[in-house]
Amino acid sequence: MFTGLIREIGTVIDDRNHILTIRSSLKPEIGDSIAVNGVCLTVTEVLPNGFRVEAADETRRIVPPEKLRGRVHLEPAMRMGERFEGHIVQGHVDTVGTVRRIQAGENAVEYYIAVDPAQTSYLVPKGSVAIDGVSLTVNETGEDWFRLTIIPHTVENTLFKEYRPGTRVNIETDLFARYVDHILRHREAGKKKMSWDEIDAISMSF
Repeated sequence: MFTGLIREIGTVIDDRNHILTIRSSLKPEIGDSIAVNGVCLTVTEVLPNGFRVEAADETRRIVPPEKLRGRVHLEPAMRMGERFEGHIVQGHVDTVGTVRRIQAGENAVEYYIAVDPAQTSYLVPKGSVAIDGVSLTVNETGEDWFRLTIIPHTVENTLFKEYRPGTRVNIETDLFARYVDHILRHREAGKKKMSWDEIDAISMSF
């Protein structure tokens, strides 16, 4: 589990045989989970100046290739007992969006992200979303887009300062919105109330 708070911007310096070599000052251990642009990957080797992770076929099928190249957001998985900030992020990319428009304000920057309309039900105004692994708040939604208001500190300390209209981004929608949607669909499909055992099983998935 992650929080969506980026700890470092690393650099993918090699990609071969499904293995990414990332230059970073982080000091993980083999088997640790690291979110790379919001994608949960497992450390397979530790290097003096970074580490290696493996990106499986399923990851590459969903994630745009440019999201696993060059400069990338990095966040190690949360450890038990650490202070919890941001929001609950699993490191699973639900869909890929595209920056449609960027509008500078007096003390924030508005990013309009185009997204598959099928995903907008999981994007709740004032709810949470992870963009390339960054925990953010959804401020407004439309039929096939949503708006983010990002403070200068976040822009300057993430890759958002490099984004332009047309930039593709990894999106992880709100965990709770997905689970509520699943419960309601399950109930409608079965035309029956869920048992407490089923509800407990879903709750334990958090």
